[in-house]
Amino acid sequence: MVGNKIDAPIDAPIDAVELTRQLVQFNTINPPGNEQACAEHLGSILEQSGFRVSYHAFGPGRTSLVARIGEESERSPLCFTGHIDTVPLGHKDWSVDPFAADIVDGKMFGRGTSDMKSGVAAFVAAVTSIASILEKGPGVVLVITAGEETGCEGAFHLAELDGVLGSAGAIVVAEPTSNYPFVGHKGALWLKAHTDGVTAHGSMPEFGVNAIYKAARAVSKLEDFDFNVARHDVMGGPTLNVGTLQGGLNVNSVPDYAEVGIDVRTIPGQKNADVADHLATYLGDEVTIQPIVNVEGVWTNPGDDWMQEVFGLMESVLNEPITSQTASYFTDASALTPAYGGVPTVILGPGEASMAHQTDEYCFVSRIEQAVGVYRELAKRWSL
Repeated sequence: MVGNKIDAPIDAPIDAVELTRQLVQFNTINPPGNEQACAEHLGSILEQSGFRVSYHAFGPGRTSLVARIGEESERSPLCFTGHIDTVPLGHKDWSVDPFAADIVDGKMFGRGTSDMKSGVAAFVAAVTSIASILEKGPGVVLVITAGEETGCEGAFHLAELDGVLGSAGAIVVAEPTSNYPFVGHKGALWLKAHTDGVTAHGSMPEFGVNAIYKAARAVSKLEDFDFNVARHDVMGGPTLNVGTLQGGLNVNSVPDYAEVGIDVRTIPGQKNADVADHLATYLGDEVTIQPIVNVEGVWTNPGDDWMQEVFGLMESVLNEPITSQTASYFTDASALTPAYGGVPTVILGPGEASMAHQTDEYCFVSRIEQAVGVYRELAKRWSL
């Protein structure tokens, strides 16, 4: 390693910047997703480099892929993972073509550039460039998923399939971190809480039961909800936010249905199912709760040997000390880390977290190139 450049023998290098551009040009906005063509494009590239590729769809066109290279070994392979679906463009007009992936002043613009097609392109470019090294050791497994943005559907589907994921000794999640290593993230529990009533004419409300009043009482209680758990040293405390409140069809009727959207973020030591049960009891019989998104948090002890190795590498690459930090968003690690037995997991990718889901989303080209070197070095060290 010289300065910020990481050296390893190169087989047939793929231009990660160009591959990012190609991936952005696939419209994989979720919903509906339509990730199949993008997944097959990546699979073709990996097969040409000697990877064994399998495709797994949880719905029409909703295709994830798993690719691996390496020999049977006492040591499990290193896993790289990322998703290829993106969020919608939003209501605000873009100043650039969101699918052109044009580069201006060192930034590539387009939906999915930061979140997170640049990360996928970077690890595909990295591992194919040292395929001849990886095939002789424990190697790597790549888990490239559909449907992450709506609750890690693709990753959970893969975890449920017998024998598809195989084993892994550690996981690199290439979500946007500006190439700074994060040691975990909170869990996400999104709930739909609804109340029922009896409709009646608005001039005779005494003959009805107002579902909005019930929902309003629930919202008022939620403002004072106490999780009654100690704060996590790094992640802080769990949070709860009421994000939506809807009810009624017209102003002159008593509403017989109302709905509240609740966003809960949990910390290590909490289980989402227990939190949901606690909330249901707290709100009482007037409210019915249904999970919309239910993904557990992820946490790796920063003192873990492999995590310390990652920290040391990134200190030399970024030229700054690395401290224990966590992502503000959830990732496919919620499904994959437990599926792989709770292995050490780092979130480390070239995108800008601040640009995720934003109008005129972009990533820095230099970070894509930097990530390729980092991923290559991590994979090479794992195989030696």
